[in-house]
Amino acid sequence: MKIVSVELNKIAVRQSQYPDEGKPEFLLVGRSNVGKSSFINTMIMRKNFAHTSSKPGKTQTLNFYLINDQFYLIDVPGYGYASTSKDQTRKMGMMIEEYLKSRGNLSQVFLLIDSRHKPSEDDVLMYNFLKYYNIRTTIVATKYDKVSNNSRVKQDKMIRESFKLSSEDMIIPFSSITKKGREEIYHIIELELEQH
Repeated sequence: MKIVSVELNKIAVRQSQYPDEGKPEFLLVGRSNVGKSSFINTMIMRKNFAHTSSKPGKTQTLNFYLINDQFYLIDVPGYGYASTSKDQTRKMGMMIEEYLKSRGNLSQVFLLIDSRHKPSEDDVLMYNFLKYYNIRTTIVATKYDKVSNNSRVKQDKMIRESFKLSSEDMIIPFSSITKKGREEIYHIIELELEQH
């Protein structure tokens, strides 16, 4: 996939603000410090287009990135950040839930987890929520370059067990440093675009 154009097209907090042209959408969910901005920058081949923040929990809106005037990558607020107030967490949860339940042109969710750690309770809850609503979901294990070769099989097994994945369920090891996993994700997006 050649990335020709990227723009932060819409910033939304409610349904009435979503783009309305019906293009396929790919949603990114994950913990606050899992590396969503680095993932976006790697996918769109831009250095600092999506701002990586030293302070997790900064994204508080749905950010719609229009790619090649063809599809959207959507960044949503990360979950599980301790200093986010209960009220804020509830509001952000409702905002994401409203999107997930109402969006007909959502093609796929990429659930980003940190490949170095056991998936959190929040990760498992999010995965189960997506499965419950039959939303196509691919697990992306970020920061894979930081996992030693010896630990990779063990980490993969732990992730699979945490989510109760079957052998057909795919986990994509991903690194914004080595670009590992980028082509596999392009392939998933391209297949979805062909079917749209």
